[in-house]
Amino acid sequence: MPPIENDTGKNELKSRIQLLIDSNQVLVFSKSYCPFCVKVKDLFKELKVECNVVELDLIEDGTNYQEMLLEMTGQKTVPNVFINKTHLGGCDKTMQAHKDGSLQQLLTGDNEAYDYDLIVIGGGSGGLACSKEAAMLGKKVMVLDYVVPTPKGTSWGLGGTCVNVGCIPKKLMHQTALLGTAMQDARKFGWEFEETVKHNWETMKTAVNNYIGSLNWGYRVALRDKNVNYVNAYAEFIEPHKIKVEELEAGTPGRLKVTAKSTESDEIIEGEYNTVLIAVGRDACTDKIGLDKAGVKVNPKNGKIPVNDEEQTNVPHIYAIGDILEGKWELTPVAIQAGKLLARRLYGGSKLKCDYINVPTTVFTPLEYGACGLSEERATELYGQENIEVYHSLLWPLEFTVPGRDNNRCYSKIICNKLDNDRVIGFHYLGPNAGEVTQGFGVAMKCGATKEQLDNTIGIHPTCAEVGTDTTTLTTPLQVQQKLMEVSN
Repeated sequence: MPPIENDTGKNELKSRIQLLIDSNQVLVFSKSYCPFCVKVKDLFKELKVECNVVELDLIEDGTNYQEMLLEMTGQKTVPNVFINKTHLGGCDKTMQAHKDGSLQQLLTGDNEAYDYDLIVIGGGSGGLACSKEAAMLGKKVMVLDYVVPTPKGTSWGLGGTCVNVGCIPKKLMHQTALLGTAMQDARKFGWEFEETVKHNWETMKTAVNNYIGSLNWGYRVALRDKNVNYVNAYAEFIEPHKIKVEELEAGTPGRLKVTAKSTESDEIIEGEYNTVLIAVGRDACTDKIGLDKAGVKVNPKNGKIPVNDEEQTNVPHIYAIGDILEGKWELTPVAIQAGKLLARRLYGGSKLKCDYINVPTTVFTPLEYGACGLSEERATELYGQENIEVYHSLLWPLEFTVPGRDNNRCYSKIICNKLDNDRVIGFHYLGPNAGEVTQGFGVAMKCGATKEQLDNTIGIHPTCAEVGTDTTTLTTPLQVQQKLMEVSN
């Protein structure tokens, strides 16, 4: 059909299009062969939302429709989406609206203005990173953070597990222990001191707590500088888009009923205590924040939340990051990375997702353990024993030699995939400075390092980190076993 040139024809067509917009909850002007149109139509199908589709390439005056839509909306491309008489836009805008929850708002006809673009529940590493990033991208953000005091009355400041009871105090106390060992070694290196060396636990505790307090304050200042509204209050969903903030009742901490079953008999011991000194496991703390009222699915066994590869829950406008994710790392840097990238995807047009593969980590035990990639058991399971090569090494750090400490107790293992040019798929290290050593190997593995590349890398001598580059020390499991037997004898 030729273009409409007279005003009467244009007005009739405009009225026809407006009637379609007014009489359909969801209206999509599409072209049957357009992949972006298919993507939008599939989205509504997935959401179980009925939509009326006008295929412009299949109707006689489709070109005229498209020209009139340009005049009415400023958009000529397809898909062109209308919801409850509101022009939404094309594919990208529809998908973005699905991500940030505004699509659901349009579908339900809820045009209530929200107080914030983003509300973060939980002021841990991931929540703080996401909130600050979103604020820098121009969004209005609130952070709600409150941790119920322990029965003994201990409370947390801003910063989550890592700052208050995790990585930070843990490593500072670990450093305290290392200094004790260093003083024992000092005399062997010629240091002379006669007085008895004692440790004051209260001094250490005060110093550690003071540092944690400075971090708590620093986080508050950082949020204020980014214009993020921080409220030290408990958050609970009351509707999918509404959150209640219920200062908890004040009062003296109560007692806990503890039930313990012996591992050696059927004896069960019960008692009431105001402090639990030893506990096993961690609570995700998701059971009292009203996720059921928002429709968010939670694993009932551990309280963790399943998400897709964009950290999106089953409710499109609600996301989860950090330790509460089902099947993901419980690590501060992972939460920070995920939080930043989530904010950039939601508000900055980025498409980059958090990579949960080959994440380096360290356990700060007296002899530190660092790892990146797969365990030998998992590598065998994935690729088969015949397709992996495992290199082992026992090492004696130079610092241990003079005091005669722990000869050949430090250990390294490198796991390679023979099917992929001996690419390194697992690194494990037991020894001093494990975090510093493992971080470098984490970068190498991220870049796809192979065994040959490690062999051709010149190591820094004398260091523990050179163990991954010194092929003369990499041995077979049998040789390691024989060496361990020599040491034990």
